[in-house]
Amino acid sequence: MGVGHSSLSSCSVDSLCIIAFTAQPKTSSFSNSNRQKPLFPTKKHSPFAVLKIGTLNCARVAGEMEIGKGIAAAGKPIVDLHGIDDGLIQKIVYDALVWSSLHGLLVGDRNDQRSGKLPGVGMVHAPIALLPTSFPESHWKQACELAPIFNELIDRVSLDGKFLQDSLARTKKVDAFTSRLLDIHSKILEMNKKEFLKQEIRLGLHRSDYMLDEKTKLLLQIEFNTISSSFAGLGCLVTDLHRTLLDDYGEDLGLDSKRIPGNTATGQFAEALAKAWTEYNNPRAVAMIVVQTEERNMYDQHWLCTVLKERYNVRTIRKTLAEIDSEGQLLPDGTFLVGGQAVAVVYFRAGYAPTDYPSESEWRARLLMEQSSAIKCPSISYHLAGTKKIQQELAKPNVLEKFLESKEDIAKLRKCFAGLWSLVDSDITKKAIEKPELFVMKPQREGGGNNIYGDDVKETLLRLQKEGSEEDAAYILMQRIFPAVSPTFLIRDSICHKDHAISELGVYSAYLRNKESVIMNDQCGYLMRTKVSSSNEGGVAAGFAVLDSIYLT
Repeated sequence: MGVGHSSLSSCSVDSLCIIAFTAQPKTSSFSNSNRQKPLFPTKKHSPFAVLKIGTLNCARVAGEMEIGKGIAAAGKPIVDLHGIDDGLIQKIVYDALVWSSLHGLLVGDRNDQRSGKLPGVGMVHAPIALLPTSFPESHWKQACELAPIFNELIDRVSLDGKFLQDSLARTKKVDAFTSRLLDIHSKILEMNKKEFLKQEIRLGLHRSDYMLDEKTKLLLQIEFNTISSSFAGLGCLVTDLHRTLLDDYGEDLGLDSKRIPGNTATGQFAEALAKAWTEYNNPRAVAMIVVQTEERNMYDQHWLCTVLKERYNVRTIRKTLAEIDSEGQLLPDGTFLVGGQAVAVVYFRAGYAPTDYPSESEWRARLLMEQSSAIKCPSISYHLAGTKKIQQELAKPNVLEKFLESKEDIAKLRKCFAGLWSLVDSDITKKAIEKPELFVMKPQREGGGNNIYGDDVKETLLRLQKEGSEEDAAYILMQRIFPAVSPTFLIRDSICHKDHAISELGVYSAYLRNKESVIMNDQCGYLMRTKVSSSNEGGVAAGFAVLDSIYLT
């Protein structure tokens, strides 16, 4: 989920129970982490699940605590959860589960082997927060304002092939996955020089993730996602769910549904894909979604495909990288065919992790798509521009000035940058060994569950120093962010669990350019993810986080 996290002393839970229908956890591309035991309660195997509404009994929650020890001040919730009648909570939970089932707020059940392959099999509600999380309106506006600036920055960085190759040169020596991506990038650069390939239409569907640091009150960026920015479909539904619940129960809770900002991520992402399809100018061509072999987050993707078809009459096909290698064909004019169908737009919801490339077949497919005239979302250059190493390079003094002219825009970006360092910085490395709780080590990976925290930071740095290898180039160091902690209700597997939690805001954006013409550069809705505060990891799939929305304060 991100690098920020605030720890609390262990809590005991006193529970009351009602009966709710059975549901199971899901897996998706959001996170592949299984390094910690999920912190949600589990249920017995039966036709029904016990819906537990737990009450917190933590001694060290209130008041400001020492940030250096990884403990932040408890945040103020939008409503006093201790004062809500248990019967009212039961009603809201029941309505939330019914609404989710009726409106497609669904994921696959990982206990059903077919659920990640066939739609309509083993569907369960997505993990959700019962009520929205408070968020300052000023910081919400700041995050929205940053979106088009980051879009423009990434586009310009993607055009500087030398900057990408040079910045990742050391990483290439020790990271086989990044090395393969850079090899494809080099081949595309050579084709462009010889004018064998013209890629004048560039499309990005992005998500910039932030946490609000409790000590400094600054909105700090965790990362900028350029590939497979997931949950646009389900995130919109959570917003609608929370608005509906507050319309029904807002008077009882003292909350106003109008304080939840609208979320149009699905519609705007579909609009961007449709406009790119139009620019390609082949009405018979399709948009192709590149998917994993098993995808239990398929309904998030299908929402986007449905809007594309219903609003813009753009047909989509879903193919794995292996299927693309088997069925793909590149015509002399650059047209890309898959199963005999011309592809106008390639939208990646896979291909961001080494596990997506189990054989040479998948790598052949990736290169074939990059060599075609189809619009890639993202292209290999956009993919590399979103790596952690490039994020760290852009945070260096005077680097943003190479890509942006506006001093005002540069200042806005720098204000949201957390501390980012290369491991060749001996002073920072020394500090990270002395106080590892203040840092996070991040490899060049997407999808969650890859970061290194706490004492593991110290141990890893000491090992790298002892070995004296260049493996340090595979990582960056990042300042650890400590957001406010607040009590909240989290629902997974039809179990409602009250715990202390922290949240991460992701702001979606879309960028479409054809030659010198910028067709679209917009902020496109948001994703709020909330996790228990005692967990480093934040994957929705791994059992640590839930989908949420924001309540402006």
